[in-house]
Amino acid sequence: MENFSLILAIVVVTALAFDFTNGFHDTANAMATTISTGALKPKVAVAMSATLNLVGAFLSVEVANTISKGLVDESGIRPEVIFAALVGAILWNLVTWLVGLPSSSSHALMGGLIGATIASAGTGAVHGDVLVTKVLLPAVAAPIVAGVAAMLATRFSYALSRNADGKAADKGFRVGQIASAGLVSLAHGTNDAQKTMGIITLALIAGGSIAPDSDPPTWVILSAGLAIAMGTYIGGWRIIRTMGKGLTDLRPQQGFAAQTSAAAVILASSHIGFSLSTTHAVSGSVMGAGLGRKGGVVRWSTATRMFVAWGLTLPAAALVGALAESVTDLGDWGTALVAVFLIASSTAIWIVSRRQVVDASNVNEFEEPAGVVTAAIAAVTPPPSVALSEGLTATIPSPPVNPAPVVKSDPATPPAAAV
Repeated sequence: MENFSLILAIVVVTALAFDFTNGFHDTANAMATTISTGALKPKVAVAMSATLNLVGAFLSVEVANTISKGLVDESGIRPEVIFAALVGAILWNLVTWLVGLPSSSSHALMGGLIGATIASAGTGAVHGDVLVTKVLLPAVAAPIVAGVAAMLATRFSYALSRNADGKAADKGFRVGQIASAGLVSLAHGTNDAQKTMGIITLALIAGGSIAPDSDPPTWVILSAGLAIAMGTYIGGWRIIRTMGKGLTDLRPQQGFAAQTSAAAVILASSHIGFSLSTTHAVSGSVMGAGLGRKGGVVRWSTATRMFVAWGLTLPAAALVGALAESVTDLGDWGTALVAVFLIASSTAIWIVSRRQVVDASNVNEFEEPAGVVTAAIAAVTPPPSVALSEGLTATIPSPPVNPAPVVKSDPATPPAAAV
């Protein structure tokens, strides 16, 4: 076992706390569509996802090596820098969880690391080529690739079930959803759990506990896998609600197509060491599945808020990480002050979240109001068709988008005064 200093122990504990927030923040990536279509009950879904996240953590270390060996210069990093980076990442995760936005935990971590590193050692300590090729380009490409794949897969799924009994087809695709959701959870473990492994390994190298260019020790892999699994089991119900109900209305064929497409993109990126955002991949696949069904629409008002959060993640986490590093640089009392600030801020966010509780009992009892663009698209899009048991098709009327409330006026009230 490595020799630990107090600051190194604090960094490891904080990294595992980040891993825990990553778990409940990203539970929606694997299970939101499965829960929203009724393929699995909410508690069963998160338990399954937690188990497979833990398994996935042991399958590869390529992404961990990207974080610990490629993104920043190891020689210019102190454990306090890693601590400051984690503060920025955790706070961004909690804020976006509070408002139910599926932002990227991965980019929050890397943003915090970049900001803290620049504040400590200057811009030269950040490897710009790795940042562009293995972080920024995948961030742009992942939702597009996953979205196009999910749109095509959705159309193919509907084509396959065109002449099938409607209820039987839905049941079959729900079973397929369970398998594809498991694959996404496994992929999430191979990608996101490794990021915490990488950050802990970087801290151990910075603290002189292990040699430079070392792979993550076994205890790091195990602890990171357990932390993300525990967070996943808690369930980030606010983000599950947004991903499952807020972006589009999904049916089993779409859920299956979205999850399969996202899993393929995530696993491919893990294999080649891209520090991909699973949130970007899954969100893109959900939107693609929404567009792939005839008559389906995407709620672009929700999507726009999500895109804004994506764009702010790296710079916001970097700014907090840089500020935290400037305080920790003042000495032990500065590090203690940052730790107190992190605990106090996290507690305040949790207290605010209790004002409107979202959990397994009400996660599906929500409809995101449609914006102007969504309403216009729904008004001109033909309603979807579904297969009946005898090979015929029937048209299902699309539900009204934000129907105006019906107000019964008093008979004695003149029409002009009715609201």
